[in-house]
Amino acid sequence: MRMKTLVSTLALMTALYGCGREGASTDAAPAETEKATMAEPVNEDIGDLFAGIEPATTDNDAANILLSPFDGPYNGVPHFDQWDLSGVKPALEAGMEKNLAEVDVIANNLEEPTFANTIVALEKTGDEIGRVFSYWGIWSSNMSSPEFREIQGEMAPKLSEFFSKISQNEKLFARVKAVYEGDEYKKLRPDQQRLVWLTYDGFASNGATLEGEAKERYAEINKRLAELHTKFANNVLHDEEEYAIYFDEDEAGGLPADFLAAAKSAAEAKPGPGAYAVTNTRSSMDPFLTFADNRELRRDVWEMYYSRGDHGDEYDNNALIAEILQLRDERVKLLGYDNYAAWRLQNRMAKTPEAAFGLMEAVWPAAVARVEEEVAEMQAIVDAEGGVFEIAPWDYRYYMEKVRKAKYDLNSDEVKQYLQLDKLREAMFMVAGELFNFEFTAIEDGVVPVWQEDVHVWEVTDRTSGKHIGLWYLDPFARQGKRSGAWASGFRGHETLDGVEKSVLATNNSNFVKPAPGQPVLVSWDDAETFFHEFGHALHYLSSNVDYPTLNGGVRDYTEFQSQLLERWLSTDRVIDNYLVHAETGEPMPDELVEKIKAASTFKQGFDTTEYLASALVDMKFHMVDPRGIDPDAFERETLAELGMPDELPMRHRSPHFGHIFSGEGYSAGYYGYMWADVLTSDAAEAFAEAPGGFYDKEVAKKLVDNLFAPRNAVDPADAYREFRGRDANIEALMRDRGFPIPGSDASKQTIE
Repeated sequence: MRMKTLVSTLALMTALYGCGREGASTDAAPAETEKATMAEPVNEDIGDLFAGIEPATTDNDAANILLSPFDGPYNGVPHFDQWDLSGVKPALEAGMEKNLAEVDVIANNLEEPTFANTIVALEKTGDEIGRVFSYWGIWSSNMSSPEFREIQGEMAPKLSEFFSKISQNEKLFARVKAVYEGDEYKKLRPDQQRLVWLTYDGFASNGATLEGEAKERYAEINKRLAELHTKFANNVLHDEEEYAIYFDEDEAGGLPADFLAAAKSAAEAKPGPGAYAVTNTRSSMDPFLTFADNRELRRDVWEMYYSRGDHGDEYDNNALIAEILQLRDERVKLLGYDNYAAWRLQNRMAKTPEAAFGLMEAVWPAAVARVEEEVAEMQAIVDAEGGVFEIAPWDYRYYMEKVRKAKYDLNSDEVKQYLQLDKLREAMFMVAGELFNFEFTAIEDGVVPVWQEDVHVWEVTDRTSGKHIGLWYLDPFARQGKRSGAWASGFRGHETLDGVEKSVLATNNSNFVKPAPGQPVLVSWDDAETFFHEFGHALHYLSSNVDYPTLNGGVRDYTEFQSQLLERWLSTDRVIDNYLVHAETGEPMPDELVEKIKAASTFKQGFDTTEYLASALVDMKFHMVDPRGIDPDAFERETLAELGMPDELPMRHRSPHFGHIFSGEGYSAGYYGYMWADVLTSDAAEAFAEAPGGFYDKEVAKKLVDNLFAPRNAVDPADAYREFRGRDANIEALMRDRGFPIPGSDASKQTIE
């Protein structure tokens, strides 16, 4: 069924700041799975079930383009050369009508419910609207405009009503339940059983069991939440587009030449009171706060960035947060849950909020203690320089850079000269070849339609057989109308329905500052890791070998694992020696600089871990309290105070712009998942480090791909990880990675199951 995929896609369009991830939260299928290993093949033929349904068409040519099958080269690609915003509304309406007609045919089928005529049939629905969402996602995240946002605001509640009509279809749920509880279930293959479970759980966890007024109220809440999520995201995007800090040459002390060139281009594109502009995005804010000598300007930039969605104007998000939390709480209580977090985590790896808290609280004290050490080191530099102030949040990055230079003789700007975006991309292709046996070949511009001139496309093939795997799109630069952060998404996942193997269309999206013409794109080490991280998501898409669309989803606190793991290859010798070359001289990074980078591998972990954990803990606490009458701003301050949050740094995502959890529900009560996945990452990285071939060991790489990438959500994540590692993971490897002391024996045996 496409419904899970579409719900996930809708969340992506409106929500996921940082990483674009798909995922239906799921649990392992019941114990009958083992009985299915010797199952006979099950008939999946649905016959002419949908023969009486007319194709989704309109009298609007632009809408018909959006609805039409992908065509052209490489098994068909989206029509970005023909898309037009005027077609969005009629295309969505026609797509919804067609999808509902398909669902009604399944629900009203007079034959006994079977895996084929119910579950497989659902998998074959929603093609047209799924294609429309491919375009919608790009308009929403990559190419937004006031015109699109108006359409988005109008259609969000209509889309919510559409999803509710499916998820609350009583006849349909009865058929799904009958398959789940029937004798045929035991005869299915393990992946088919998991598909049935995912489908059943998708209904049961989203109101299908409700009746009467409760059912109606559940749908009303979803409709209102869709409106609020969309408005929240658009308010943040408004502030990112409208605010900038301008400065002149005499205020540019400390800033690298490449940053100034980009800042000058930004000021020329959007003129203001100065020759240079710092835009309201992380990719612009972060280097400015790291290198700018002007403390007053650093404060201005810091306040601009961290006050997004918090200006007390019509774009302020605090009232929206309060209403979102209240509606979420009311909705899950209709289902009988104590709070939203308990509902959200029931089918994730953590299972309960208490388990997620247990992991975060095991790491929090070490992170805060490290912040105290970092602040002391920075304050010593301030005092030595004759400063008469204490370290403030807008000072942290700047003085940490001074500590880096003093402690490790490591200059971030010097490191950047060896981190060219094009070379990093080549390095990622090399890693994909060695681990996944993928070959990436650039496609000539114009052969595959793209949504913006800076987007480029590569064909992905098996480098041994030459088999076509899919396409990889890269949209690297920040621009007006593009949301901040970095994310991965896709237009088509692997499947084999109807005996036809569909290839993958995957995208990576970043917000690097576009350089002046003719200049290379130089990035920080952190940004290089993010680039590898998002590529890990793309590799997860591309390596899929599942048969059914729903199995391309994922469990939220697991889906970050694959991407976080890929970051580790950036610091391998094969990448450093061959791809990290100086932008001007072409010389490889000298061994001395490499050693400095490795020596500083745990540098700034106090800042990085604490700012992240603060956001994850606040997210969880937001979704566990009684939200009636809540003041989000006060709640954030009070929660941070209770945690003992250091005054010298903020949470990574302040609540008014915390798009992960308030622009949709992809990460709500789930931001902890990055830490959960990082435990798996650290543990899996040690498996490579211990192998004879290190990070390029063929045997370990094969186990990784076969068990942790290719199955996607066809296997329970805990079972998949045990197949790879031979055991569960615990937090010891994570603590070693971050240079933190390992907790006592009981805590160190905390496992991720």
